[in-house]
Formats: sequence, C-alpha cells, structure tokens
Amino acid sequence: MPRRKTAPPVSATGPVPPAPDPFRLGVHPVDGGASVSVFAAHATGVDLCLFDDAGAETRVPLNGPSHGNWHGFIAGIAAGQRYGFRASGPWATKRGHRYNKAKLLLDPYGRGIDGLLSDSTAPGASVLNSNRDGTDSAPFMPRSVVMPSHDGPLPTPKPHTPWRDTVLYEAHVKGFTQLMPDVPEELRGTYAGLAHPASIKRLTDLGITTIELLPVHSSASEPHLDNLELSNYWGYSTLSFFAANASYATARAQAAGAAAVRDEFRGMVDLLHQAGLEVILDVVYNHTCEGGWGDRVVSWRGLDNFSYYRHNPMNPQHYDDVTGTGNTLDFSNPPVIKMALDSLRYWSDVMGVDGFRFDLAATLGRTMSGFSTNHPFLVALTTDPVLGSTKLIAEPWDLGMGGWQVGGFPSPMSEWNDRFRDYVRDYWLTFGAGIVGARNHATAPELATRLAGSADLFGHTEPYGMRGPMASINFVTAHDGFSAHDLTAYNSKHNEANGEHNRDGTDNNRSYNHGVEGPSDDAEVLRGRRRSLRNLMGTLLLSAGTPMILAGDEIAHTQGGNNNAYCQDNEISWINWETEPWQEHVRDTVAHLIALRKAHRVLRHTRFYDGVDEDPRDNLHRADSAWFTIDGEHEHEDWWEDPTTRVVQFMRSLSDPDAADSLLVINGSRVSASVTIPADDGAPWSLVWDSVWESPSERPADMVAPGSVTEMEHMTMRLYVTTPGQERR
Repeated sequence: MPRRKTAPPVSATGPVPPAPDPFRLGVHPVDGGASVSVFAAHATGVDLCLFDDAGAETRVPLNGPSHGNWHGFIAGIAAGQRYGFRASGPWATKRGHRYNKAKLLLDPYGRGIDGLLSDSTAPGASVLNSNRDGTDSAPFMPRSVVMPSHDGPLPTPKPHTPWRDTVLYEAHVKGFTQLMPDVPEELRGTYAGLAHPASIKRLTDLGITTIELLPVHSSASEPHLDNLELSNYWGYSTLSFFAANASYATARAQAAGAAAVRDEFRGMVDLLHQAGLEVILDVVYNHTCEGGWGDRVVSWRGLDNFSYYRHNPMNPQHYDDVTGTGNTLDFSNPPVIKMALDSLRYWSDVMGVDGFRFDLAATLGRTMSGFSTNHPFLVALTTDPVLGSTKLIAEPWDLGMGGWQVGGFPSPMSEWNDRFRDYVRDYWLTFGAGIVGARNHATAPELATRLAGSADLFGHTEPYGMRGPMASINFVTAHDGFSAHDLTAYNSKHNEANGEHNRDGTDNNRSYNHGVEGPSDDAEVLRGRRRSLRNLMGTLLLSAGTPMILAGDEIAHTQGGNNNAYCQDNEISWINWETEPWQEHVRDTVAHLIALRKAHRVLRHTRFYDGVDEDPRDNLHRADSAWFTIDGEHEHEDWWEDPTTRVVQFMRSLSDPDAADSLLVINGSRVSASVTIPADDGAPWSLVWDSVWESPSERPADMVAPGSVTEMEHMTMRLYVTTPGQERR
C-alpha cells in the first residue's frame, strides 16, 4: 500500500517555506524543495504521488483549488524525483466527469518522462482504460520527472532566416539518419545523429535553410497499433506537450535520464544553429493520445476530462471530435489555451527552436460556434512578444464542419497550401502525362495562380496583400501521402503493410505511374518518371511562395506505394542513402534549383504581383509579372479560358537594375512545341535550367534573344534569366 502523508512535509521549526504560486503549473525546484501546481478544476482533491527508486509511492495532498489549480510547496523534492498525480472527484459521465483515484496521471506540464506507457496488449493493461475499476494503474504508467533548471539560452543565436530566403525540409528525426552510412551507428536515428556533421552536410549542400521535424513531443502508440504489433512512427499521438521523446535520444542519454535527453535535444538545436539551420517543430495541440471517451486515462482525462476536451453540448458524455482521433482539445477553454502557449514558449525559450508547424490548426481556432481568425489562441500566439517573432505555420484544416480554412489564418502566420499541391500534381501527372481527354483537368489559369503565389487564397487582407506570397507554404509532397518518386510510379496506394487491408490512406493521390504500376525496368517508363519528378520539383522551387521539400524526395526515396506510412518504423519510411547514379542526378537537380532560387531575388518575390493590362513591349521596363502565349503574345481572356492551353510563359522582373529578370516557360502538352520568346527591348535570356536535363551538368551555353523561336520537348519546363547590367536591345 502507498504511504500517505496528510500534510506537506514542512518542518514546523524550520525556515518558512516559500509561498507556492498556484499559477506556475508543473513541478519546479525551489529553495528547500519544489513548488507544485496542476489544473483540475472539477476535482474534489488531488494528491502528488512521489516514487522512490524501489517504486514505493508516497502521496501528498495538495491545496486548492485556487482558480482551478491544486498546489503546494513540498520540502525535500529535488531534480530527478519521479512523480505523478491522482485526482478525486465525481464519476458522472453524463456530465463529462470521469474521476478515478486509482489512475496514476502524468503531469500535463511535466518536462521529463521516465519509463514507457504499457503496451495495451500487456496482461492487465486494460486497467488504463476509462472505467471505475479500483485497480491501481501505476504499474502500467511512466512517471513524470522533476527537471533541473536549464542553463539559460543556447550559446548560438538563432539564425532568423527571412521568409523570402527560407527553404523548408520536412524530416523525421529517426528516419533521416537511421540508414545514413556516414553517421556512427550509435548515433543513427537520434537527435545527436541529426546534428552530426554528415547530416548537416547533406542539408547545407542541398541548400536547405530550415528543417521541419515531425513531432518530437513524447507520444504513445494507439491500442489498435499495439494489437497489430506496429507503432505510431510519426508521433501524432501526444503523451506530453513539454517532454522530448526519449526514444530519439542516444542510448547513453536515455540511460542517464530525462535531463540528459533534454540536453541532447538542446545540443542538437545548437549545432544546427551553428550551421545556419533553423529548427521548426511539428506540434500536435489538437488532440492527445488518450483516444475516445472510453480509452486510456494517462493525464488530462483523469485530471479534468470536462475542461480539457470538446464535448457534445447536448450530451457531454461524448466528445465532439473534429480530429478523427477520438478526442479534441477544447480551445474555447482558457486553461487549454494557456497550456499550449506555455508549451510553445518552453520549446522556443528553453529548447531553442525557431518555429512551429501546427497540426490540424483549424481546431486551434475553433470556438463552440466554428472557426475564427480572431480566436483568442491565435491572437495570443501572433501577438506574443516571444512566439510572434518565430516562424508559425498552420496546417489550415481539420475534419470538422467548416474545417478547410486555407487563407484564413492571421498574419504573420504562413499556411500549407494544398491547392498548390493538388494543381501541380494534376497539371503534370493526372491530366498531364496521365489521363487523356478529361473535361475537368487542371487548366493554365489554375497553375498560373499557384506559380504567382496564390493571391486568391492569401491576398484578402486589409490592406490587400499584407501577408504576401511567402504566407503560402508550397509543397507537392509531405509526410502524409506519396513521396515524389511514388507519385510518378503508382496510380493507387499500396498500404497492405499497415494491417488495414489497404483501406487506410487517401485515394486522392493525383499520381500517374507512366504505364507500369511500381518498379519497372522499362527505359521509356523510367525516363518519363524522372522527367515528371523534375517537373514537380522545378514547379515547387521556381514558384512564388515558400517551398517545402519532403526529406528523401531529393534522391527519389520510395515507400513502395505506401501513402500512409505513419505506422512503419522500418525501411519503408527510413531514407535509404545508398543511391544509384540517376538518384544523384535528381539530388543535383534539386540543389541546382535551390541555388538558382537563392541567386536570383526575382524568384523570391515578397509581394503579390501587380501585373499589367497593356502590352509590356510599349514600356521601358519589364513589368513585375506578365503572362504570354506560345506565340509570345501578351495573354488575353480567350487564351486563359481555353481549356486546351498547355503552354505558359511567366515573366518576372524587379525594379532593381542589379537584379536579373526571369522567364519560366512551361510546355505541359504531350507534343513538342515551337515557343516564341516574348519580343521586347529587354536583355537577352540565358537558359539556366531545362527539365529535359537528367543532370544540371548537361547545361549548354544557350542564349536566346527576345522574339526568337525555340523548340521545347513535350512535358518540360525551362527557366531563363538575364544577366544583371547586361545591355538591353
């Protein structure tokens, strides 16, 4: 039986303990002990549970509630102490209350975790479920850990890369280095491995400025994955919003404890900063690992189920789930907003990261009546003196009614642009190289809108265009879906390894296998796939907006057609760095495109284009943007509205005479095209990239004059630039 104390262990004859601060949530070392506070507004009592090295438990009642917080000063507690909470209160499911003192609960503000949550298939683990069973759940639970004070900010200042120069790279901590041969074996798949010189070199040689990491918060796999002997590899199943996932730390750090795990993460961030690389975290504040109302009780559900989660207002026994995970955190409730903001500040200030990508961010802006751009959380986030200056990226949708909110988030947030993803795939694959004669194919105006920064989505501010094209996070692939290679090699998903009979994952892939499903040795098929891959990457990196590359796409990593590899902690997901020559050519192409983007400011426009109505040949200077037909004529309404238009010329210019102009020419038809370069008085054009090239090393010395005619192969794109200072004709 646990030893129970009836009062905090403070000596009556000793020094007066510091007054506890009920609003400083968590357990924090102070002189002589620790301050404790936890939110549990509907509880009738909360115990702090202290565990010694032998696992024996001591329970200490907390004072409260003060504004919903239970708190106290506990003498003698030091860093490294393992602990949890137990909450008493009503079991009144119809009112949303599920208190059971037999459940040991993690601290929602705990900075470290010791141990693992029991696999749901373990004998007796059903005691974790939400029920009135009086069996102690502690044997199946990890412990929160009191953490020592950190050593102040990281030594290396944050890079603060401007948005206009940012190239994002979405990666998984483990999958990026697990098979990387130049990283020592003991560091592979770890925070330290990600910061190894070999990893950093791959990123910097490619031209990446900012690495966006899939979730690193401590997480737990769902019970159905336990039953399938799989795990939640991606980590979108949060167990703690403050503790780093210990499984990504080296074995040495894990053995040393939670503080060493934290230090390894901080060390990783500092080394990446030294290399000029920013670190953005994919964060999951929309739901937790506790699942549906009858599933596991590990923290929030046991402390205050009604306050933390959204409930059906007419039947609080059931959740209002807009995430598809079983539960949704309630961002109409101030304690939930506070928890998210406190967590974000911790990761920014203490852990040193440079920004955040918010999973299912529409949930974070939901009131009980729907999404609001002026939601208190979004206002607090964007105006916070610390967080407002970090990079903030929304995944602007969730699964609830009115959940698609692309363009609806406030400045200075950026957003994933799924319209860019879909139209680019459609143009080059589904209705480009793929389906013939479809009526509803992606048209030139749709593609042009994405090339120019998606003003239709991100321009509607007061004043107009305040967010600019950099608010659009352009991507063709992400962790969720096909890799770029698989977009060109599979028409259908192949998720059999996920154990759900290929029912999981989207069927809306917008892909094209070029005539053969999966691996092929047909030279013509492979040639077509490589060209399509180059077209996808070229469109991504030469469009206005902020590009995001999925890790491994630069070497044509394949997942074997799996478009939902969230549970594949194996070679399906891990990037295989043992490449063939053609894959190195893909990498060289991506690096070349990023270098072009970096070298030419005209490709990184920070304002939406004004465009022109008159023919630019009558003007002394080229317009900031202009569109031309295959014949080099200025665009006109009939051309835009013609669904057969597949050749587009996009000219961009800056007013700076020291900056190059650019001309992007796209032949999205299945036949070669004679393209007339727009005739004007501007400088001649130099061809700097052609998607025909297997490698940039094939680049010829090719100059074309305005008004000349050039032949383009089918399904290709080219980039021309001028030489700054070159004489105009």
